[in-house]
Amino acid sequence: MAAINPPVCNFGEKAKDFSLKGIDGKTYTLEDVKGENGTLVMFICNHCPFVKAITEKLVRDTSELAQYGIKTVAIMSNDTATYPEDSFENMQKFAAENGFSFPYLIDETQEVAKDYDAVCTPDFFGYNANLELQYRGRLDDSGMNKKEDGQRELFNAMKQVAETGNGPENQTPSIGCSIKWRQEAA
Repeated sequence: MAAINPPVCNFGEKAKDFSLKGIDGKTYTLEDVKGENGTLVMFICNHCPFVKAITEKLVRDTSELAQYGIKTVAIMSNDTATYPEDSFENMQKFAAENGFSFPYLIDETQEVAKDYDAVCTPDFFGYNANLELQYRGRLDDSGMNKKEDGQRELFNAMKQVAETGNGPENQTPSIGCSIKWRQEAA
């Protein structure tokens, strides 16, 4: 497992629209998940140890961000043929086991991940009310450690976005497993 870092925040870049199936069977678009004061789009999966290490804190932080008018959506873009632990059925189990309060969507074509230039799981994209990118950093400084006393970087950044429309100038990139891209037929 190689750890991958996404690029730094491209402030002001507009969120890309999508239409993806959620684990509840409904189809979601960007408009469906847009928050009054901001939107958090995150690329996660079920099998990644980086995601597993932060899932409890992620559920806590996204639930608390909802109180500030920030809505969250999670997208799973991995190749499920090669990584069956990330299958749609396993997404449903993972979300239920972890108490997800946000839509969890499957990106079967991997086009949404490509549109967002997502590179790893977890990869966070925090947008303001105008759907302009303001945060592309990590959840906190704990990495794969489950320490509880780290700075809540994602939470604090998105709270700031909700209150001011702008994210913090200094951001530390997330770290995680690479998105598992489908092998193209030769």
